[in-house]
Amino acid sequence: MNIQSDRILIVGAGVIGSVYALRFARSGLDVTLLARGKRLNALQKKGLQYNEKGTIQQIQVKVIAELDNDDIYDFIFVPVRYDQAESALEAIKNNRSQTIITLTNTVGYESWLEIVGERLLPGFPGAGGDLKDGVLYAQFGTEPGQGTIFGEINGQTTERVNRLAGLLDQAGLTNIIEPDIKAFHISHAALAAVNKHFYTEDGTGMVDLETARSDSTLSKLAADIKRNIRQVEQSGIQVIPPETKQMAELPEEDIIARYRQMLSNDFIIDVKLGNHAVSRRAEIMLLDIAFGDGQLLQQTTS
Repeated sequence: MNIQSDRILIVGAGVIGSVYALRFARSGLDVTLLARGKRLNALQKKGLQYNEKGTIQQIQVKVIAELDNDDIYDFIFVPVRYDQAESALEAIKNNRSQTIITLTNTVGYESWLEIVGERLLPGFPGAGGDLKDGVLYAQFGTEPGQGTIFGEINGQTTERVNRLAGLLDQAGLTNIIEPDIKAFHISHAALAAVNKHFYTEDGTGMVDLETARSDSTLSKLAADIKRNIRQVEQSGIQVIPPETKQMAELPEEDIIARYRQMLSNDFIIDVKLGNHAVSRRAEIMLLDIAFGDGQLLQQTTS
């Protein structure tokens, strides 16, 4: 008996969208990428190019430039930056697919719900990396808490949540069904926002590695981590996962040492200081606003 596999659409062919498309395609799943501009042309001409242990490989993935309203998918993934999420959801809101999974940073879902309603299933990617000259240099996390994280806003374990977990299992991807996905997102945003310290003062690029690893940079980062997590706790939000809460309880010198160690890893350097990091500046600065004056964070708990 032939069993029809789920149809998957990934909206956006950046780092995160591409690495999920790669893993799904290599697992034999029915995946399509929605891409635009130069990235669309590159995917059509060269396929999805990626680095595999120092060798450039390529795989053919179905690509579309537009999404018809009646082109129905079982799962639509939207792995775009926080500052792009609303426009990406607006672009697909008239499509009749019933499950739309956002994989991005955020501190709330109100505007997204206004656009796509109960079809929204918030999540967070379990991968990171960079795109260099059209070639994907990315990987999925290997630690227990680094899988794809998702959950219903109301905390229920629904049929679609279980189906999504099964799909990710089929692709060999670690995944976590999070009962309080909003608390997770706000907790993670508290850490993501501190990456603002890796941008140059003029905002046009990233600081060099020596500056990123300096006491001057990392002491400011450590202080902001402790401040941001304290705001989350004072707002009555559970800090998730426990490792994030524990990070804020460390002395600043220990946080500095941890980040300096992280910045000795080539992959982490790419994630924090590479091309993908440059393009994330608008997202990071929006997240920083949520914790800089506390106003946006207060709105999430009102």
